[in-house]
Amino acid sequence: MSGPIHLARRFLGSLSPRPIDPADDAWARGLLNDGEAALWKRMSLADRKHAAGVAREVERDLGDPGRAVFAAALLHDVGKVDADFGTSGRVFATIVGIVFGRDVAAGWTGDGLRGRIGRYLCHDQIGAELLTSADADPLTITWAREHHLDDRRWSLDADVARALAAADDD
Repeated sequence: MSGPIHLARRFLGSLSPRPIDPADDAWARGLLNDGEAALWKRMSLADRKHAAGVAREVERDLGDPGRAVFAAALLHDVGKVDADFGTSGRVFATIVGIVFGRDVAAGWTGDGLRGRIGRYLCHDQIGAELLTSADADPLTITWAREHHLDDRRWSLDADVARALAAADDD
């Protein structure tokens, strides 16, 4: 899910000034509870466009797997809001994670650049915490926490997890 092709697509997508499709935005907001919708609004335009694409791909693959699965697709990267990085900051944080190791850099704390890099690299855990506070469904919370794990460590239904992961990396 974090291979070079995926990263390159996300980078190029973040450069586009094109707004999210209003129909996709309305569809997403209609699927989310109030707390989740507030988190959706906080996400960057690039992350919302990406997430809507992930959710639409899940819909093509699974049909209607339920609100919690769609919310998982839409909000899997919500923890990135805590780092408050633009595109260049995200690129830098990703490179730092590659150089120092994601687990090492994710342990960095504080309010400065180092802490923001750490928060960006542990957006999966932060996202799960944000979603818990937003009264999200346990499935949605679990996917936010597990979407960067190896598939052997996923705790969701295998078909759902594979569809979410495949949609995130297409």
